[in-house]
Amino acid sequence: MEFDLESQPEIVQTIAGYAVQGYELALSWLLSPAAWSQFGLLIVAYVAAVLVTRRMRPALARLLDPGASDSIIAQSRRFVAQFLPLLLPLMAYAFTGIGETVVRSIFDSGAVIAFGKRVFLFLAARALVRDIIKDPFLRLLGRVVLVPVAAIYALGLLDTVSELLTETVVGLGNIQFSLMSIVRGLIAGSILFWLGQWSNKQSATLIEQQDQMRPSIRQLLLKAVEFSIFGVAFLLLMNIMGVNLSALAVIGGAIGVGLGFGLQKIASNFISGVILLIEGQATVGDYVELDGGEAGIIVKMTARAAILETYDGRWIVVPNEDFITTRVVNYSDSGSANRYEAPFSVSYDTDINTIPDIIEAAVAKHPEVLNEPYPPDCELRGFGDSGIDFAVEFWVNGVDDGPNKYTSDVLFLIWNALKDNDITIPYPHRTIEVSGELRTRTE
Repeated sequence: MEFDLESQPEIVQTIAGYAVQGYELALSWLLSPAAWSQFGLLIVAYVAAVLVTRRMRPALARLLDPGASDSIIAQSRRFVAQFLPLLLPLMAYAFTGIGETVVRSIFDSGAVIAFGKRVFLFLAARALVRDIIKDPFLRLLGRVVLVPVAAIYALGLLDTVSELLTETVVGLGNIQFSLMSIVRGLIAGSILFWLGQWSNKQSATLIEQQDQMRPSIRQLLLKAVEFSIFGVAFLLLMNIMGVNLSALAVIGGAIGVGLGFGLQKIASNFISGVILLIEGQATVGDYVELDGGEAGIIVKMTARAAILETYDGRWIVVPNEDFITTRVVNYSDSGSANRYEAPFSVSYDTDINTIPDIIEAAVAKHPEVLNEPYPPDCELRGFGDSGIDFAVEFWVNGVDDGPNKYTSDVLFLIWNALKDNDITIPYPHRTIEVSGELRTRTE
C-alpha cells in the first residue's frame, strides 16, 4: 500500500519535506570529499580543545581560587571560576571557527563545519544550564528556552522557525499579536521579573542596613524602590512586545475612573499606608491595639493593609485606613517605655510603713525594670476585707505579653521579699455568727 503524502495534513507534509531535505543533505555530505575533510577538521578541533582544556583548566582554577577571602575581588574571582565548565565547548567552537576559515578558503564551502560550530555552541548552552546556573527559576528558564533555542539553531532551523512564528498572528479583540511577539514577551517578561525580584531583594538588604534611618522611612523607601523597579520592568516589557506606549494614557484614564468609583477603599488604604510610612505613627515591630480591641505586633505593612500577629499565633489583616481614622494605642512607638503595676495585699498585722522600701528594693533588682523615667514605686491603695491592698508601679522597655513576663516576674519578687521578711499574705476570712440555741439531733 502506497503512502499518499498529499492527503495528509499540512503539518505532516511540512515535517516530511524537512525530513527529505535532511536526508538529501546527509547523503550529499557522505559523498562529498569536502564534507569528509570538514568532518576531519571537526574531530581535530575537538581533540585539540580537549588537550588544551586539560592543561588550562587546572591552571585557571588555581589562578581564580580566592581562598578564604571575602573581598569584592575574591567574589569576582569566584564568579568567573564557576564558568570553567564552558571552557571545553568554547575552545572547540573557537578551533572550529579557525578550521572553517581554512576550509572555506580551499573548498569555498563550509556547511559541515558550520554545523559543528553550532553543535559546540549547543553543548555550551547545555553545560551552562546544567552545571553553572544555580537559581531554580533561571535553570528552569534555561531548560525550556535556552537549550531548545540552541538546539534549533544547531539544526539550522532558527530562521525558519522565527519566520513561521512572525507570520502567525493571534487576535485578541481589536489587538493582534504575532506568536513571535508573544514568545519574546514571555521570555523577556520572565527575565525582567527575575531581575526585578533580584534587584528588589538587593535594594531591600541595602536599605535595611541603614540603621540611622527611621523604620518608617526605610519601609517607605522599600515600597518606592519596589514600585520603581517593577514599573520600569513593565514599560520595558511593553516596548519589547511592540505595544504602543501612548495607549497607556487611555489605560491610565480607565484606571482613574475605576479608582473614582469601585476602588475608593483601595485608593484610601494606599494613601493611608503612605501617610503611615512618612509619619512613622506605626511601623513594623510595633505592638499596637486598635479601637476595636485587636492587638498584636505589626509584622508586615503592604500597600493596602498592615498584618498584626497576635501572641496566640493568629494573623490579623488591618486596612491602613483604620490606623488613620480610628484610635490606635502604640505601646512601642519610638522605643518608649511602658508602665505596669502589680497589685498585692498584706495582712492587718503588718507594719505597713516598711512595705514600700522592701518591695521597691526587690522590684528594682529585676534586670528589665528601669529607673527612668521613674524607679519602682509602691503605693498604698486601700483597706480591703481580708488585708491591706498595695500596688507597685514599674517601667520597662517592652510589652508585658508573649515572650516578656514582666508582671509575673515582679509578682515572684514580691512574694519572695514578703516571705523573707515574715510578712503574711492574707487570704479571705469569713466570720459566721449563729443566733439562737444550737440543737443537737438525736435519733
